[in-house]
Amino acid sequence: MRIILALMAALALGACKEDVAKAPPAPMELSEDALSFFCQMNIADHGGPKGQIHLDGFPVPLFFAQVRDMVAYLKSPERDAEIIAVYVSDMGVAPSWEEPGLNNWIAGEDANFVVGAPVRGGMGAPEIVPFATASDAEAFALRWGGEAMSLDDIPSDAAIGAVDTNLTLETPS
Repeated sequence: MRIILALMAALALGACKEDVAKAPPAPMELSEDALSFFCQMNIADHGGPKGQIHLDGFPVPLFFAQVRDMVAYLKSPERDAEIIAVYVSDMGVAPSWEEPGLNNWIAGEDANFVVGAPVRGGMGAPEIVPFATASDAEAFALRWGGEAMSLDDIPSDAAIGAVDTNLTLETPS
């Protein structure tokens, strides 16, 4: 009986260690040196919400100047490694559209995204706007248009494909 209890304790300890090892990395503060993954431009030079994706085995995350670009990466079949964490700017607490914040990151799977609002992201394309709370997302959608949804519900065509050049986009104030 003691052997069985010892084996059960060892298995439980191993499971605990495995759970700790699988904890996602914390988001990295947005720095002046952060470059956007697709265009390699300095993110600090562009307003609007940002994203970061942490990949298994990579010491620093991939940063994105627009959440739209981050969603395009997530929906793409080609990846450099397993995704272990996704963070986005919480625009509900951002100082402004032009200054989306350095440390107001929220987990992508917990965020509420406004899709389809005619607002311009940091790279000039239509933006997908993240919020920590559903009420902030709904308030933004009421003012600017669009629909609030989860990350998993964002349709691919909201992030991937050509941008309608006839679309009039605004920069939220």
